[in-house]
Amino acid sequence: MKILFAGIIARYPFGGVTWCSLMYLLGLRALGHDVFYIEDTGECVYDPVLNTRATDPTYGTSYIHRSLEPFGLGDRWTFVNYDGSYHGRCADEVRRYCAGADLFIDLSGGSWFWRDEYARIPHKIFIDSDPAFTQLAIAKAEPWYVEFFRRFDRLFTFGSNIGTPASPIPTGAFTWHKTWQPVTLDDWRTDEPPGDHFTTVMTWQIESFTDVGGNKDQEFVRFIDLPARTAQPFELAVNGPQQLLRDHGWKTVDAMSISRSLWDYRDFIHRSKAELGVAKHTYVATRSGWFSDRTECYLVSGRPALVQDTGWTAHLPHGNGLLAFSTPDEALAAIDRINGDYARHARAAGEIAHEHFDARRVLPKLLEIACS
Repeated sequence: MKILFAGIIARYPFGGVTWCSLMYLLGLRALGHDVFYIEDTGECVYDPVLNTRATDPTYGTSYIHRSLEPFGLGDRWTFVNYDGSYHGRCADEVRRYCAGADLFIDLSGGSWFWRDEYARIPHKIFIDSDPAFTQLAIAKAEPWYVEFFRRFDRLFTFGSNIGTPASPIPTGAFTWHKTWQPVTLDDWRTDEPPGDHFTTVMTWQIESFTDVGGNKDQEFVRFIDLPARTAQPFELAVNGPQQLLRDHGWKTVDAMSISRSLWDYRDFIHRSKAELGVAKHTYVATRSGWFSDRTECYLVSGRPALVQDTGWTAHLPHGNGLLAFSTPDEALAAIDRINGDYARHARAAGEIAHEHFDARRVLPKLLEIACS
């Protein structure tokens, strides 16, 4: 198939976000499909050098090229700036590609437009990486926003409980199919020995969906005293109140500094002993079943993951390699379990990643539903 894939690499030019789109592109290509990346959000890029939203898209377009070119995709992308100008491949080339495309995949709002060339593609799907937030926004949205989602043939979400009795999140007339972020295993496996710290990469507060849900800060304060209760050291890559966190015993680094490229982000995870992941409040409160793409990358790297339960425990194995917690006491007990038999948990982490998140398993299921 020919697949037009929309993502947000330039909108959020950081390693974790980039890997999300890249692993779809690489996974689909490995299955024999022809892929083309487009970004058409109508928004300005973020320029981390200037620390501002920039009307000049140069940083974002250069970043897209630097990220895709090492994988042989350096000429397979287009960025549409907020002013309608095309960068990378030109508008005519995009239209020609779309004319022969079989599937349009929109990940996380990589396009907020229904240009004629997108609308004419036979199969169109949206993949929601912000479960609960997306559905709550639709429930209170203006008609144009609801209509945007109606034009997709299928809707997918990383929230494994969305649309089930396990979660109260409203879905209205929409059906959301469960999926996971696909991981290209060979890009993450490593022989590098683990470090000493339990780590994570986190955003203290998000700038979107501020009117429909709560952020990670609301949950993290429940666990802020963990360093005082264990000898296990922690390191947070965080864009948040670093001094506050340090005062409570957390080692911190700036999240943007370790996310400037695909490789910096991956190296940070590879240097970790395990992940300690706290979820956004809305994911937890709604029992959405959200599971992090970042956690998947820890697991495939052979790093155990200890992450807050959002309801995902009903859908994934846990207890070895991947452990869940809801309270500080549960987190402390799980830390001791990981440290008590680290080699076993590290092996189990990789096995879970292979069984549940391998792009060669995830993507065929998604394509089957998308094109049915």
